[in-house]
Amino acid sequence: MKKILITNDDGFESDGLRALVEALRPLGHITVVAPTTEKSACGHSLTLTRPLRFISIEDDFFKLDDGTPSDCVYLSMNALFKEDSKPDLVVSGINKGSNMGEDITYSGTASAAMEAVLQGVPAIAISQVYDKSPSSLTKESYKLSQTVIYDIVKKIFDGNFPLGERRFLNINVPFTNKFKGYKITKAGYRIYGNDAHLHRNPRGEEYYWLGTHALRHKEAPNKDCDLSAITDGFVSITPIKLDMSAYDEMENLKKWIKDG
Repeated sequence: MKKILITNDDGFESDGLRALVEALRPLGHITVVAPTTEKSACGHSLTLTRPLRFISIEDDFFKLDDGTPSDCVYLSMNALFKEDSKPDLVVSGINKGSNMGEDITYSGTASAAMEAVLQGVPAIAISQVYDKSPSSLTKESYKLSQTVIYDIVKKIFDGNFPLGERRFLNINVPFTNKFKGYKITKAGYRIYGNDAHLHRNPRGEEYYWLGTHALRHKEAPNKDCDLSAITDGFVSITPIKLDMSAYDEMENLKKWIKDG
């Protein structure tokens, strides 16, 4: 039986996590290790300054006390799986909200998949886009995401993982009842603003609360980016690699150094 490790960045109680477990249970043996609390936008962070511990919720379902998604994968590989018995696949999600464009670098969901491929295990990050706010997502909102992840994982287990080393699949599912199909996409060009809200506590002390940005983006010439696909009602599948070297700039940089 195939072994699947599931994690997320919304916390062990999230509807998306439960939906993911339900969707993939027919395909293999599921182990869940998820953060105790929401860790959205924590990036690819590991906890190095305090101890972490697994807390059992039920059979093969753990919360990692104050751990990040990357902690969940890293520690699971070392503590729950033997070296010669790693999971066949890591799936991170189903995230509440999108992870597209440069948001991938912020994303705890995507970072769990990054950690998995660094550990030599194929991985998928999957996110459910919401309509206007996170509150628009209900348990029923994850039905399409469940169908998508089941089909993709079954295709992998029936054949093979389609990417090379240190690369993972980043999947975003539109908020729609009309499934137009899949599009293979590149990561889009997000347009960012600033959504920092200034408040005062009862003692008059100032504090800031960071909000989220609207999904604005620079349109790709061929509409072949993740953000365009979602806008048009398609499921976006983007191959992501961890090597972020700007190879097209290397010769220019060599010349710049030499001329300096």
